[in-house]
Amino acid sequence: MNKPRASGSTLALIAGPTASGKSALALKLAEGAGGVVINADSAQVYADLRTISARPTAADERRAPHLLYGYADGAKPCSAADWAKDARRAISDVQSAGRLPVLVGGTGLYIRTLLDGIAPVPEIDPAIREAVRSFSVAHNYAALEHEDPAAAARLRPSDSTRVARALEVVRSTGRPLGEWQKQRVGGIAGEVELRPLVLLPERDGLYRRCDERFERMMSDEGIEEVRALLGRKLNPMLPVMRAIGVREIAGFLEGSLSREEALAAGRTATRQYAKRQYTWFSRQTPPDWPRFADPLEGQAVERALALLPPP
Repeated sequence: MNKPRASGSTLALIAGPTASGKSALALKLAEGAGGVVINADSAQVYADLRTISARPTAADERRAPHLLYGYADGAKPCSAADWAKDARRAISDVQSAGRLPVLVGGTGLYIRTLLDGIAPVPEIDPAIREAVRSFSVAHNYAALEHEDPAAAARLRPSDSTRVARALEVVRSTGRPLGEWQKQRVGGIAGEVELRPLVLLPERDGLYRRCDERFERMMSDEGIEEVRALLGRKLNPMLPVMRAIGVREIAGFLEGSLSREEALAAGRTATRQYAKRQYTWFSRQTPPDWPRFADPLEGQAVERALALLPPP
């Protein structure tokens, strides 16, 4: 039996780890359905990172409209809340135009914030934020273990951004971040007919494609992209400066790494990131969301598309 055409509130979502083939699948769906591809990848929002973040090519963008790619300046962090606000507006505009929004990306925090909403944490006291950010992650983690043990237990000691955030929240509001996160507002899950698909391909093949992806990052275009980014003299703690590929290629440009060392470091970083994404999407997404494990080749593409809104 043929599926009914997607309704005006339908939101297609294709999620999964880097190099899983989700962008190509989203483009094929958007082409066939007259849809619009909307980015949900935290690195691809930055204008500075076209090659490094493997953003869609100009040829891809001619095949179907793409939104929220390269629209943010790397000098300012694009938080999950910032992106979710922009994504809500983009999805609404696409639906109002009678087209299918096809959300695609691998940043679980972005997707969860959009669908489930965000904790209504009050503004952090600037003095507290400045004080926390002036200390090392090791110092802040030790403080967090004392002031919010539950947050410390679920965070990696090396995760400077999230450790600082949890410490700022408990000091500024008097309540642990976990308590705030039980109250979420602004999510759109109840407003859309969500049609999700999670790509979880076989790991050996995924890691091989991760290696190939980083080799493409180390092209002349990728190297020049990082050179231009370094020329901006941005804060090294900004997300754009910590994107996979930036530090490794920067090491090559600055002479601390040979080309082969940079390639090896980048391949490792890309694989580790894909592994974390794989784990997140396999464990944190609802069990009724369809999973697709086959390589996206030949008839497998059509079988994957059959799980999504029809053209």
